[in-house]
Amino acid sequence: MAAYQNAAFSLWAPHLHAEYKTVHDTLRNQLPHLPVNFPGVSEFCATAFNLGGNVWTFKHRDFRNWPFGWCAITALGEFDPSRSAQLVLSELKLVVDFPPGATVLIPSAVITHSNTPVAEGDSRMSFTQYSAGPIFHWVKNGCRTEKEMQEDPKGWAEMEAGKDSFYTQCLENFSTIDELLALIE
Repeated sequence: MAAYQNAAFSLWAPHLHAEYKTVHDTLRNQLPHLPVNFPGVSEFCATAFNLGGNVWTFKHRDFRNWPFGWCAITALGEFDPSRSAQLVLSELKLVVDFPPGATVLIPSAVITHSNTPVAEGDSRMSFTQYSAGPIFHWVKNGCRTEKEMQEDPKGWAEMEAGKDSFYTQCLENFSTIDELLALIE
């Protein structure tokens, strides 16, 4: 599943996936003692196994995830997605039938999402991969915390000066339909 989610991420968001790979590789090179969830298989830094059998979520945003990134969610279990465990994307006003075995990539830090409750007799679990926003900040700060950056007046000034263009640079990681189509032509 980790490999499939990573491959889907690479296919649908190649620029964003490349950024995740750079951040993931930098993190592992700088802190080699940290465990890797799926070595050589996935560029996501974190994983959640939700295996309770009656797994559903209240409306939420994963505000600590990278706001310019995606998380991958795979639904597992035995349930009828037309009546149970549907994916709700609040700002988009969508309720999506999300069957067992399906994977979705969403910007979980900025889109409020949830699931409808699991119907009696049904079983739903999920497997999720994501990356926390502070990891990206740490890498973009030269593998330094903001506190460490403040101790370097020149580095701090450069970071502050770059904040105006940072948002636009991050948005450039999202692929357009034309870019994706060009990859298959």
